[in-house]
Amino acid sequence: MFLFLLAIDFIGYSFRLLNKDIAESIINLTSNPFISLFIGLLITAIIQSSSTSTSMIVAIVASGSIEFSDAIPMIMGANIGTTLTSTLVSLSFITNRDEFRKAIGAGVVHDFFNILLVAILFPLEYNYGILTNLSSAASNFILGADYVVQDNEFRYFLLTKPIVIFIGNLLPYPIILAISSFVILALAVKFLAQTLYKSITGGSREFLQKYFFGSPYRSFFWGVVFTAGVQSSSVTTSVIVPFVATRKISLKQCFTFIMGANIGTTITALIAALFKSEAAVSIALVHLFFNLIGVLIFLPFPIIRSIPVKMAKSFGRLAMKFRLAGFIYIIVTFFLVPFALISFNREDRSDSKQMEKIEEIRKEPQNRPDSLI
Repeated sequence: MFLFLLAIDFIGYSFRLLNKDIAESIINLTSNPFISLFIGLLITAIIQSSSTSTSMIVAIVASGSIEFSDAIPMIMGANIGTTLTSTLVSLSFITNRDEFRKAIGAGVVHDFFNILLVAILFPLEYNYGILTNLSSAASNFILGADYVVQDNEFRYFLLTKPIVIFIGNLLPYPIILAISSFVILALAVKFLAQTLYKSITGGSREFLQKYFFGSPYRSFFWGVVFTAGVQSSSVTTSVIVPFVATRKISLKQCFTFIMGANIGTTITALIAALFKSEAAVSIALVHLFFNLIGVLIFLPFPIIRSIPVKMAKSFGRLAMKFRLAGFIYIIVTFFLVPFALISFNREDRSDSKQMEKIEEIRKEPQNRPDSLI
């Protein structure tokens, strides 16, 4: 578990070394909700921690730099960005065609679920403010009118951060750190999966199927419990990938477990947020309602529940035929498209500001010296 968290922290550290100012330079571009969505996705993919990216958003909302409603699309994007970890883990099975097909399906089913959920909730939030209203009402009910905002900060990776900084100073090469981190991540997840499988089931596939994945609601329940226990959805959703790859559980069972993991991770964040600021509580509630609505839409209805599973299976077959498809999917979905859209939006805003200045100069020539006219 420690090696897993260390690898996650190293991946985020190595990406930040590549461009230290990228998160700070793009996080305030929130005038366009669609761009805000991709900002949350890109930042979480770079940092490799939805908790850290969420805390950054909370700090900016609390400072008054952006409105709470403007930050909600960023939270949606962060939900997609955090699924990168399990997709990265699935690439470690690339040497075995059949295992890779199942692993990549287990990795991307989480992506597809969140992408479909964003496609449903983003228009509702944009037009009706459904998540804004729900979270604001719940926050006022939980905290009350007399709640005093506390000036606290989120702190994560208290154990791994000193090690990461020490090694990062000794070896300040982000590419080497990123590659090494991925190797450690893959090894840690495989070892953790094997250990959990043997310790929980005694090596019995039948025991695992009967007591943990016997029904969709049972696997959903254990997804909530395990994730709330280890306080990291990245751990549970990544550990489940080797289970699917080695045929211990099916992709359908994996998907309902992942839905439970999404709820489990929001419970931990919500408890932690109660001791922070009002903005932290509201952000945690947005995360909770986002995933809870997704569960209510997909879990009770087998036909709807099968949609992301079928999409993941199709992509798994494609990745089995073309091994580079997995790498291309990660680069395009998590980095290329978000970064291109954000960069284009920044240039467009810069051009518009220049045009505004030119118009001001044209309209008010009498206010300047004759030498400038």
